[in-house]
Amino acid sequence: TCVMNYDGATGYLLGEPHKGMRAMFTMMNEARLGVGAQAIAQAEIAYQNAVYYAKDRLQGRAAYGAQNPKGPADPIIVHPDIRRALLDQKSYLEGGRALLLWGAELIDRAQRSQDEAALGLISLLTPVIKGFLTDEGYKMTVKAQQVFGGYGYIEGAGMSQFTRDARITMIYEGANGVQALDLVGRKLGQEGGRHIRAFINIATSFIDSHKGEDPQFEKTFTAPLAAALKDLQSASLFFMQHAPKDPDTVLAGSYDFMHLFGHTCMGLMWARMGLAAHKALKNDPSDAAFYKTKLTTGRYYMSRRLPATALHLRRIESGGAMVMALNETDF
Repeated sequence: TCVMNYDGATGYLLGEPHKGMRAMFTMMNEARLGVGAQAIAQAEIAYQNAVYYAKDRLQGRAAYGAQNPKGPADPIIVHPDIRRALLDQKSYLEGGRALLLWGAELIDRAQRSQDEAALGLISLLTPVIKGFLTDEGYKMTVKAQQVFGGYGYIEGAGMSQFTRDARITMIYEGANGVQALDLVGRKLGQEGGRHIRAFINIATSFIDSHKGEDPQFEKTFTAPLAAALKDLQSASLFFMQHAPKDPDTVLAGSYDFMHLFGHTCMGLMWARMGLAAHKALKNDPSDAAFYKTKLTTGRYYMSRRLPATALHLRRIESGGAMVMALNETDF
């Protein structure tokens, strides 16, 4: 993003008058998906730097006893707050990457086999992939910077560059507030809500098809997903009930809905990955450590991050009156 001056330049009309926006969106929807991928990439490199630093930086002692007794201090990765920051990042990155790949699969199905259901679903998910992943991606670069402490704020460390580069993803190719409005104002009600129902059916079918198979998997993956899905359904129903008579309430809740939906998407991705890892471990694979790590990371997201859906639902149901309560002159 930069300033470009076209002093003295001649402008040429491309296409028909007053139809530029429609033409632009041919590119824009692809760009929005690309920006979601950019957010994952920027958060990933920030995370890798944070992990390296957390294992190398010595400060304090672990609460459960010295882990580096021959050294002056323990590496900061022993501290719970650092672990929390790193697991927030790791669980976002792996879940977000899975969401991007699911989006790519839907595009392939829509373009290669004229799958109308896939086309509708990726249309619904595009503002979520752009808005949710970039919002969260920026937060993760900040958390990576925080692991560095004051050193992370210094330009020479390089972490501030990651946060600055990630910040623009929330703005360009449609600011995230606009993504939320697009999701709630246009995509949610498309074809009578057919596409959001399709997503809910996909998640519900996954939950139902694995009910009773394994109590531990159900407790740590499908039960949290079911709770998030219930919040998503409640929010969708709330909007349907209020849209005709109280549009401010719907629009005031749009940003929270985008995040509620985003977390639910991530929950579905983690449930799928958790199932794959759970099944793989039954065969005693040589790379069992990989699958165990995947399960632990997924359980972290389901227990620590996914419950945010309840908060977003509560905000949505509070309505739009408080958001619009002040007069313009009161600001």
